[in-house]
Amino acid sequence: MRGPVDANFLFTLGEVFRLIRVYADKEASRYGITRAQWAVLSKVERSEGMKQTELAELLEMQPITLTRLIDKLSNAGWIERRSDQTDRRVNRLYLKKAARPLLGKLAGLRSELTATALEGISPADAHRLLTQLDQIKENVRNAIQSPAGEPSRKEQRYG
Repeated sequence: MRGPVDANFLFTLGEVFRLIRVYADKEASRYGITRAQWAVLSKVERSEGMKQTELAELLEMQPITLTRLIDKLSNAGWIERRSDQTDRRVNRLYLKKAARPLLGKLAGLRSELTATALEGISPADAHRLLTQLDQIKENVRNAIQSPAGEPSRKEQRYG
């Protein structure tokens, strides 16, 4: 890598994220869905019965955008809304039986995408990278939660 880390790190991380999104969209289209629809299905699979508002927050998506995605997934027969038993204004989300085979195929696709992205990287280095990304995530999470203007615990320059 050329140049100092602080001049390239955020740009490179953002570019990797953008390219992976484009690649995932391209490959998900093989199954007639978008990456965003895939994300909804995956989150509902992990937490069936979650509120639609919780899912919008989790996916960092505007509620109206999520509503449109859920409408499409519902019309395809992959997801259903059920009214909350204690609050009729609340919709809870559940997978329909027809979504299970699709999710199986998408799990295989996720493995393909990961293998492509990590091609040429040893399994040990891939695990180390994941650990380092988790540390970066935690560092940024802690920085967000710190009061504004509070100096960082330690200043380290990367060059």
